[in-house]
Amino acid sequence: MEKAKVYFTKNIDSESLVKMYEVLNKELNGKVAVKLSTVEAGNNNYLHPELIKDLVHKVNGTIIECNTAYPGKRNSYEEHLEVAKEHGFLTVTDVDIMDKEGDVELPVNGGKHLKVNYVGKNLLNYDSILMLSHFKGHPMGGFGGALKNMSIGIASRRGKAWIHSAGKVEDANILWENLPSQDDFIESMAEADKAVMDKYKDNIVYINVINNLSVDCDCVANPEKVCMKDIGIVSSLDPIAIDKACLDLIYNSEDKGKKDLIERIESRNGAHIIEYGKELGLGTDEYELINIDEE
Repeated sequence: MEKAKVYFTKNIDSESLVKMYEVLNKELNGKVAVKLSTVEAGNNNYLHPELIKDLVHKVNGTIIECNTAYPGKRNSYEEHLEVAKEHGFLTVTDVDIMDKEGDVELPVNGGKHLKVNYVGKNLLNYDSILMLSHFKGHPMGGFGGALKNMSIGIASRRGKAWIHSAGKVEDANILWENLPSQDDFIESMAEADKAVMDKYKDNIVYINVINNLSVDCDCVANPEKVCMKDIGIVSSLDPIAIDKACLDLIYNSEDKGKKDLIERIESRNGAHIIEYGKELGLGTDEYELINIDEE
């Protein structure tokens, strides 16, 4: 497999975000879903409406989400939509909580743990996806980027329980008493990614914003403080390459705060999703980093 192209800019603003989409030279057609986190109430590290608005309008997109599997303010439709409103996303575009009326199965071909992936029913209403991810740490996955956003993020509440349990539990209410080994969970995320990618093929683009770098995810109401300076924005047509590039940018940073984030990633064996994702054919970790600031 030839090297994937990953584009980079250190500038984090609405104009740069649009440019990082445009350099991919890939137009998203039909009805466009924009997958981003609407963020747990209390967390302020997310991709704010003023940053994303111009890009969402450019693709004429609808923000998509699904309810959470953990207790909080986003595990039911009404409260989830209220949180999205509080965070300003409804001032940008419509927000579709896709599992409001249930979910559907997507087949997982070649998985060790999952045979199906349960995604929000409304996903089938969309023709293409802009995977717009805030890259940061994560309490369970080690890090959250494009691969987590595409797997856990698109999974319904039932689907989230299914992935977290490596295909053992569908009921989110009993999930946390039935967690599998860490690697089985990581591998299940990659298998869920494969189901979404097999469905949408090349009608997905990936943009990661590497800012507000906490060891915790946007799903944490009271996250640990930001430990690193902002790095920039990356974009690619390859989800493995884009997440690997983000990891490399963190590891190669001169920021001393990186040690906390690296500890979180390594203690959860987070990079295993890159290794296993390659085995599943999701992409390549061989990439060319193209700095558009130098062009």
